Amino acid sequence: MEQKNIVATIYLKNGCAVRSLDDHTEIQNVYSLCQIYNDSGIDKIIIFDLSDSDEEHEKNVHTIKNINRNLEIKTCAGGNINRLDDVKKLLYAGCVQVILNGSKASSSSLIEEASARFGKDRILVSVSNVDYIFKNKNQLENMIHEMYLMNDEMIDAVENITNVPYVVRLHEYNYTQIVELLKRDKIRGISGPFINDTTRDIMQLKSALGRENIKMDNFAPDLLWEDLKKNSEGLVPVIVQDYKTDQVLMLAYMNEEAYNTTINIGKMTYWSRSRNELWTKGMTSGHLQYVKSLTADCDYDTILAKVSQVGAACHTGERSCFHNKIVKKEYIEKNPLKVFEEVYQIISDRKENPQEGSYTNYLFDKGIDNILKKLGEECTEIILAAKGSESEEIKYEISDFLYHCMVLMVEKGITWEEITTELAQR
Repeated sequence: MEQKNIVATIYLKNGCAVRSLDDHTEIQNVYSLCQIYNDSGIDKIIIFDLSDSDEEHEKNVHTIKNINRNLEIKTCAGGNINRLDDVKKLLYAGCVQVILNGSKASSSSLIEEASARFGKDRILVSVSNVDYIFKNKNQLENMIHEMYLMNDEMIDAVENITNVPYVVRLHEYNYTQIVELLKRDKIRGISGPFINDTTRDIMQLKSALGRENIKMDNFAPDLLWEDLKKNSEGLVPVIVQDYKTDQVLMLAYMNEEAYNTTINIGKMTYWSRSRNELWTKGMTSGHLQYVKSLTADCDYDTILAKVSQVGAACHTGERSCFHNKIVKKEYIEKNPLKVFEEVYQIISDRKENPQEGSYTNYLFDKGIDNILKKLGEECTEIILAAKGSESEEIKYEISDFLYHCMVLMVEKGITWEEITTELAQR
């Protein structure tokens, strides 16, 4: 059995997330919503662009691009796709697939064109009636990756017509029905309003489905609790680290129940020695820790957890529990990412808090044209240095160029995280 997917859907109107295809009431911040889906175990997000104009469409494409810059999971987008260029825009915005509307008369020719240009694995089709599948059976089987069925009443008829795999939208939560459906060979996943509900524990659902012998993308530990060495209290210490920044956030302890609960629900759960009870971090404060990885040390007596931290890890409100300085020896930071970020922060501070005589402030005061002029000059200096034989000169010129590039980044509000994310997608 191939892996089955849990698929969330987001509806975009004027760059904002709205309730549904028909209800355009704005809900929570679209980026926060996507981050929750990203961390909570959702396998894919289908984004529907509900724009009514080219201007609004461009705004929604921009939002989709920003969404993809901050997610690790796959996205597929559709809506207001009228020409091949619209397909290209969404793929270039970071979507792994584009979904075309099967009910539109123009979709048939566009499917053929898009499949030939970008490959069938990039093309999905939303289907709202069986008649469309019957009339376009050959095209669907040869030119698309999968169908998105708008309701479950079509399933039996669809499977009698074609072998094209599908994701189906369910209108309500019914665990027995979900199990029965996901055991079918042709279905690849489910979506629906209950999955979009951010209070739904997706990892717990996937764990339950896994126990039904349905293959899901959830945590299957390589080490069991019995493989770990416990301390005198029967516990294992856990060092918790931010998965993006590597900042150490806290130290806590697990017993067997906490260990298994963490793996089952995908949220860090510990054993409180002071309260003598199990606790899932953030259940009362909202400062949840979503598991990204768990690793045992060489002696199997300590766990390193890398997490996506919501809010503060420390009960004091600090991001990290480790914030009380004892001693610190000054040293020159040489970690490339940290150096770039520190220099960027200094430049950003100069813009917010100008200092007399600062060259950085001189550049900001002169405006964007002067910044671009200096950047061009530094680029030329790199080329001239590279034509020579002195490698040291190249090093200095590249450093000057990167500094001026960071001035431009601050001026335009672009961060290093955005740059590295863009590079990671290439």
